[in-house]
Amino acid sequence: MNSLNKFFKLEEKGTNVKTELLAGLTTFLAMAYILGVNPSVLSDAGMSVPSVFMATALSAAVGSVLMGLLANYPVGLASGMGVNALFAYTICGQMGYSWAAALTAVFLSGIIFVIISVTGVRKMIIDAIPVQLKLAIGAGIGFFIAFVGFKNAGIIVANPATLVGLGNFTDPTVLLAIVGILITIFLVVKKVPAAVFVGMVVTAIIGIICGALGIDGMPALPTSMSLTFEMDAAGAFMNGFSELFANPMNAIVIIFSFLFVDFFDTAGTLVAIGNEIGLVNKQGELEGAEQALLADSIATVFGAAVGTSTVTSFVESTSGVEVGGRTGLTAVTTGVLFALSIFIAPVILSAITNSVTAPALIIVGVLMAQQLRGIEWNNIIFAISTFVTVISMILTYSISNGIAFGFIAYAISMIAAKKTKEIHMTVWILLVIFVIYFATPYMM
Repeated sequence: MNSLNKFFKLEEKGTNVKTELLAGLTTFLAMAYILGVNPSVLSDAGMSVPSVFMATALSAAVGSVLMGLLANYPVGLASGMGVNALFAYTICGQMGYSWAAALTAVFLSGIIFVIISVTGVRKMIIDAIPVQLKLAIGAGIGFFIAFVGFKNAGIIVANPATLVGLGNFTDPTVLLAIVGILITIFLVVKKVPAAVFVGMVVTAIIGIICGALGIDGMPALPTSMSLTFEMDAAGAFMNGFSELFANPMNAIVIIFSFLFVDFFDTAGTLVAIGNEIGLVNKQGELEGAEQALLADSIATVFGAAVGTSTVTSFVESTSGVEVGGRTGLTAVTTGVLFALSIFIAPVILSAITNSVTAPALIIVGVLMAQQLRGIEWNNIIFAISTFVTVISMILTYSISNGIAFGFIAYAISMIAAKKTKEIHMTVWILLVIFVIYFATPYMM
């Protein structure tokens, strides 16, 4: 205990081992939904569900432990919501790349993130992108993954007359998803700890019971608890370089999209938690940010290597902070629990269906969309760029398209308002890249 106290500076941070372990457990439960959701999302890109589960659990374990040991932050890491949708539905689905090529892009974005973290370039990038655009992109991704949840559940379906329409509400799987959404809404509003995870568990149990009563398409208990430790996608990123760079402009936009979403999602989470536990100094700088960003970026590289989408810091870590987590021991505990979750893989993989994961996608989307409250809607420049970002993501079914259109709308609006000098050089560079991107024939 003394060694833990000394290494993690428990007394200095005003905490103890018992509190940190409880905080780590709380954070794990708040994040555990990703073990079911991420394999479900990436399977739509053609990846093996058992393989993605293993990669998700391992990368979350490694990433969380790294965060605890390198930065001494009470922050858990796992494959991020939003970037997994970018991976599956935009890069692989709409643009037509293989999942191996997408993993290559994730790997390279992680390498760039590592460089940014160790060179101090991070501050220049953070300062270059307007806060309003960062908020718009985060909110837009929330709307996008909620739409994916509605689609996966069968609540929203294709309609030849109106493009989209309501699904068949007499379908048992659709009804199960609707019940799950209502349950999760109730739990979130009641502020039940780990509400999204608990909602998934309750929905799965209801589905298992319905399945036992003979209703088709329901979740089920595993017929065997044998573990296969399938890792089919490990190292597959090495096979995607030639495909990814067959169109260099596409490759740049794809890598940037992964990097952008991960970088600012991580930065936002760290600042939020840093404010909560007193890690932001008088100059408004986050103490130990370089180490935290380094841990996050290394986790992304590792995640791509073992076969999952971008690994990022989870804002759900605030749940652990709320029960007293103040140091990296919280994150290490969360990481150990993710590693142990591998041994219940058969239960998770058989009980987690689209009907079970859809409520999680939708509610997490709602939580992400709350970033819209920070938008200066009375400023027409920000109102336009935000609206274009959000609506483009949904209607083009592409996160990267939404980011690109948002930047273009922002730049044009600033030019019209005669505020050209206020546009950062980084934004100009991105604007040129995006214009070339849309002007170049590509697989969309």
